Amino acid sequence: MIELSELAAWCDELLAVDTFQDYCPNGLQVEAGREVRRLVSGVTASQALVDAAVAAGADALLVHHGYFWRGEAEPLTGIKGRRIATLLRNGVSLLAYHLPLDAHPELGNNRQLGERLGISPGAAPWRVGSLLWQGRLEAPLSPSGFAARIARALGREPLHIAVGDDPIERIAWCSGGAQGAIEEAARAGAQAYVSGEISEQTTHLARELGIHYFAAGHHATERYGVQALGARLAARFGIGHRYIEIPNPA
Repeated sequence: MIELSELAAWCDELLAVDTFQDYCPNGLQVEAGREVRRLVSGVTASQALVDAAVAAGADALLVHHGYFWRGEAEPLTGIKGRRIATLLRNGVSLLAYHLPLDAHPELGNNRQLGERLGISPGAAPWRVGSLLWQGRLEAPLSPSGFAARIARALGREPLHIAVGDDPIERIAWCSGGAQGAIEEAARAGAQAYVSGEISEQTTHLARELGIHYFAAGHHATERYGVQALGARLAARFGIGHRYIEIPNPA
């Protein structure tokens, strides 16, 4: 058992939340109790995940996508009101970490994704910037071979914008909706760029920049940070932890 305030403070310090300018508040978003014995983690604090956390007997829910996004309506009504009411009614607190969980050098979404895709630092640094990462495959792969590796690792076929058949080795990546960083990836010398989503202009940029683009799914590329953080919290504080997957094709 751990005090909720201590758990939140430990996460805030570990993830250096004060160093990020984010689109939402990071840390404790909904306080519904004082102690945590059982923690559930998941990607997005949807009603389905909240209900699953309640059914699992959780005292706290840890997510990547929480509430109170910049520009959204402030009243606690409708969908947001129902979600928060469910948390409070059942004593489940909510902790959410967005960009800090993408960027963490050990537990973050990008580090975890790179490991699953078999990308090593090689001669290049892991990080090109705060969120864009770059590394090398242990051996060059054909573009179709790398697409197949992504599919095996993430359990879904990526959308591949191909720019040739030459083997690729230098990979840049950023989880989630980071397709806009494709030009930065090309400037860094990457032969391929992996992110979660694709926009209309991404196809043209990939072709004109001569860089393969793999849209591997926003949800699929951001499943692993909360699992790694949840496991670390369980080991550090002796609490129960369970990751719950709510399927999302996006």
